[in-house]
Amino acid sequence: MTPENEHPASAEIERLVAELEQAEAYEQKLRQLIVEVRDALAAGRIEPALSMLNTALSDIDSATDVVVPTHRTK
Repeated sequence: MTPENEHPASAEIERLVAELEQAEAYEQKLRQLIVEVRDALAAGRIEPALSMLNTALSDIDSATDVVVPTHRTK
């Protein structure tokens, strides 16, 4: 592989690593939300738990680029 061909592959790898890091951060956010909702439900606070879940659903709907990556043109 020539140096000219290495740059596009390197750029693609960097993009994929960044996307993976973003997905991992998103996963951690969702895991934290699950803990908070579970704690609220265990304490009998149903309305705040439902509110947190509704907010999470709205966030998921607006974060489709994390769930479904956008296609980049060259």
